[in-house]
Amino acid sequence: MSGTQSARLLVSGLIVFLLAGCNPFSEARPMMDEYVERVGRVLDIEPEFSEIPPAEPIPRRRNRVLPMPELELGMLDFLSLYGCELQYVVGEKNSIMGKVMQPLNRLRYEVHFIRAAGDCLDTVEDKGLQGKLRKAIASKRESLPIAVWNATWGVEEVETLFTLAKGEYPVEAKDLLSDLSRNARQLNTSVVALLGQNLNVDLGFWGKVHQRWQAEYRAGQLVNSAKLVTARLRDATELIDERLGKRPLCLNGKPNSQSDIVQSMFFSIYIGKIQPYLADLRRARTDLIEPLSELAAMQSDVMPVHFQDWYQSTLALKGRKSIWSTLDAAVKSHTKGWQTLLEQCGLRPGA
Repeated sequence: MSGTQSARLLVSGLIVFLLAGCNPFSEARPMMDEYVERVGRVLDIEPEFSEIPPAEPIPRRRNRVLPMPELELGMLDFLSLYGCELQYVVGEKNSIMGKVMQPLNRLRYEVHFIRAAGDCLDTVEDKGLQGKLRKAIASKRESLPIAVWNATWGVEEVETLFTLAKGEYPVEAKDLLSDLSRNARQLNTSVVALLGQNLNVDLGFWGKVHQRWQAEYRAGQLVNSAKLVTARLRDATELIDERLGKRPLCLNGKPNSQSDIVQSMFFSIYIGKIQPYLADLRRARTDLIEPLSELAAMQSDVMPVHFQDWYQSTLALKGRKSIWSTLDAAVKSHTKGWQTLLEQCGLRPGA
């Protein structure tokens, strides 16, 4: 290959690369900004970009983790458990490593304690010790929801899942959430069982769920996208509302050259680019945010105060504070604006 041919290929490749990098529809933020720009352009109105309200970060771990009630067994009681598996369970907890248990290991210990104590009742003959064991089992069952909470919302890994430092949810995302969604729903099934005092639950997969949370950040991206899209749809709706306040786009409901331009942009950009992204967000919300919302809601009895506001804004799908409810309202208002504008020309979508 000659030097000239090589140079031409290099230049061509560079042009393709630059054009791809300049595509405003390849990422959520430039896409939404470009959309507002184009709405303003076809309506002959200078757009104004509102500030995107910052998303609320997940509360710090010290405000998420609940203190676990400690159950003290005296030395004589401990020695009296000789021959019971419970003696080994308690001994492991009292070891150096046991005193710094991670939330999931603590949950495993609590479940193991209740099971072992129940088995021990069948072998202990001392009435006094039997009474203490029954009280211990009742106490552990009562505090089990706290251990479950700490092993779900109290783990460090959930902070990565909800980090806000990774930008917005990708455009044209394909099958990004299948594993996270499946894990979340499987986790919910286990939590329902544990909260119902069913201890025949396999906790083995919980560690893998936490590992995936630590490797993913999709929930935080979805939160960022909800904030971004809501703000920019509102900006575009304000442009449409301003245009509706002026003379009609079409006289006597007859299309004209400007309405053709507006309609073309509506179908090519809003229907062709924005709507698919809105559908992706809606699907992702159903796949991931919804089961995570359920995971928190089913533990509302022990939910820390510091977590409640964040739950209402970030996880709850409905409510005045919910970013998802706010997003739905922005989409609905924006759709209504387009319908009213195009109706002036007999071009109302769906008509």
